[in-house]
Amino acid sequence: MENSVDKKPILYVTVFGSSQPKPGSPAYLEAYKLGKLLGEQGFVVLTGGYMGTMEAVSKGAKEAGAKVIGVTCDQIEKWRPVTPNPFLSEENRFPTLRQRLYALIDLCDVAIALPGGIGTLTEISAMWTQIDIQAIPSKPLILIGKGWEQIIRHFYEIMKDYVNHVQLQELVFAEDINKAVSYLHDLKIG
Repeated sequence: MENSVDKKPILYVTVFGSSQPKPGSPAYLEAYKLGKLLGEQGFVVLTGGYMGTMEAVSKGAKEAGAKVIGVTCDQIEKWRPVTPNPFLSEENRFPTLRQRLYALIDLCDVAIALPGGIGTLTEISAMWTQIDIQAIPSKPLILIGKGWEQIIRHFYEIMKDYVNHVQLQELVFAEDINKAVSYLHDLKIG
């Protein structure tokens, strides 16, 4: 059975990840490389628009010539003194964090989650739920790194009486950014 992902080209990729990585750190450099690879493949890249992973991905994609959309919100900027990163081609601003989150989900054809904290876990959970209840068309949600796979599989093991194992098939686990981009490339030309 075909899903909507098979019927239209993949153009917009949302990248979820932590605000914590600092320039020059291994996590920042990895996110930068992901952005560069996505840009070189011709994807439009969406991020949360601020620092850390979001900045690194934006910088890599922008340097590769990609359009980079930062999805920002007033609520975050009231909570802490931040401004959008300088590598954005376009900023889509929303009043609340909730609106920002659902815009990142709704605007993409595919989402990728790099390692992160509770914010990234929230982004994964929100998108996964939307896919599961068919509130949005089915679209790939790619989780990068052993950490996400271990967390999700442990959750399923511990909560086995409360979860449906079919839902696990809605996720794509990629051991690293190269595997994730290879998966996207296969979808794009498939």
